[in-house]
Amino acid sequence: MALDYTTVEEKLKAKFGEEVKDFTNDYGMLAFEIASNKNVEAIQFMRDELGFNFLTTLFTIHYPDNDLERQFAIVYQMHNWVDNVRVRFKIFINGENPEAETATGLFPCANWMERESYDFYGIIFNGHPDLKRILNMDEMVSFPMRKEFPLEDGNRTDKDDRYFGRIPQNTNAN
Repeated sequence: MALDYTTVEEKLKAKFGEEVKDFTNDYGMLAFEIASNKNVEAIQFMRDELGFNFLTTLFTIHYPDNDLERQFAIVYQMHNWVDNVRVRFKIFINGENPEAETATGLFPCANWMERESYDFYGIIFNGHPDLKRILNMDEMVSFPMRKEFPLEDGNRTDKDDRYFGRIPQNTNAN
């Protein structure tokens, strides 16, 4: 019997109860949220019990306007190759002390994806075998993808609208 989204949702609810919620079908992919301390347990359950044999993606999103307990989301996408079913789920973590358990013991490919989340957002993955910067310089003390940093330097003169023909048109021209 082929695995479908209804079965996945039912089995997750049976296993995790109220710790799993907000099931949606976004763009043809089942999506849900799970408690932050259940991320590894959920990944293992989906791998071992539901046949999701590939961790496609792991990435972080910063929500600076959310409550402190929900300022960062770690998003996982998994794929069951046999039944061609994909799921996306997220956990929310604290913005002041952003930590989660590592998934590298279940999927070695999580190693670099978690390092990238550390490098750009400062997420600490407890139990990670080699959590260090992957693209930025080791000497950096900030995490550049956090939204607390401005997108552009306001002092740059080469970004002056006059140089790009974007001067507001005078509507009172004679």
